[in-house]
Amino acid sequence: MKKLIVVLLVCIPMGVQAQTAKEIIKKVDDKMQGNSNRSVMRMTIVRPDWKREVTMKGWSLGRQYSLILITAPARDKGQAFLKRHTEMWNWQPSIDRVIKLPPSMMLQSWMGSDFTNDDLVKESSVVEDYIHTLKQDTTIGGRVAYQIEMIPRPDAAVVWGKVTVFVDKAELNQLLVRYYDEDGSLVNTMVLSDIKPIGGRVLPCRLEMIPSDNPKQKTVIEYLDLEFDLNLEEDFFSMQNMKRVR
Repeated sequence: MKKLIVVLLVCIPMGVQAQTAKEIIKKVDDKMQGNSNRSVMRMTIVRPDWKREVTMKGWSLGRQYSLILITAPARDKGQAFLKRHTEMWNWQPSIDRVIKLPPSMMLQSWMGSDFTNDDLVKESSVVEDYIHTLKQDTTIGGRVAYQIEMIPRPDAAVVWGKVTVFVDKAELNQLLVRYYDEDGSLVNTMVLSDIKPIGGRVLPCRLEMIPSDNPKQKTVIEYLDLEFDLNLEEDFFSMQNMKRVR
């Protein structure tokens, strides 16, 4: 009987072994971020009576460094956002000034959109700053998905009271994310779609953020180009480069 048990255990495929909620989130995060990446994005801010488009380029190195350059429209072109570790700066060439953004501004709107400063520069870590719990599986858009509840650690600099993430079991892509405040009220819902090959990976290329208090408005970010594991160094993410990068 003991030999039979050993044989059965050996024959269980590795993929069948249970994954913890944190392991799943780390795999999702690694797939989307890579060791480093470069992206070209279009952001569309939609309101009931107007629409505005912003195009941008982004670079990141791990979770510690990121740089975003606005390329259009003309009035915002050249503006840049730099994150190094837990610090964030905004370069505004129109007034020749660098503004340091305090942690208290992480929950504020980024460029007038429904995304926050933290959403774009990702000051908080979805892997290390939360306690992850697997909830009941569900189906999103015909895809079987993990449901993972993320509660911030007591000492983490996190802007949300709770985040619920729905992850496609087959491709390990986020399909839906719900953001709650400290009182447990739903603040934003992000819908991820247009899943296709990009940068050598299969990823959602459309991120749609919808505020719960005004469902008639939304902000859409579309990935137009994406490259991973580039030869980026820490000194690329400098105050000087923030002013001259193109």
